[in-house]
Amino acid sequence: NPSMNNIELEIQREFESAQRARANNNEGQARVCARRAAGIAIRDYLTRKGTPLPSRSAHDLLNFIKDKAPLPSNLKLVADHLTLRVTEEFKLPVDADLVAEAKTLCDWLLKN
Repeated sequence: NPSMNNIELEIQREFESAQRARANNNEGQARVCARRAAGIAIRDYLTRKGTPLPSRSAHDLLNFIKDKAPLPSNLKLVADHLTLRVTEEFKLPVDADLVAEAKTLCDWLLKN
């Protein structure tokens, strides 16, 4: 898509990787890609706002925006889900589609 900037392309690539991982029944890898996509969007958002990046890590950035950014409450929940640890069975402790949720978060961050 030529109208996309590099950030959007990077994010799209992560979501494509997430879909591939999911198609191969690798939900763990799909979550990693979703988190990476969110990290890219957060770095872009904070940079545009002139906020110094607290960290390069997607996990740290998610925790940072959850506490410090004016996110709508549903997106604070998404940021929270994206930082959850999986159980010993590698399952999420909540019933959530992290790939879909990360997309929603990325869309908001890119527009704000």
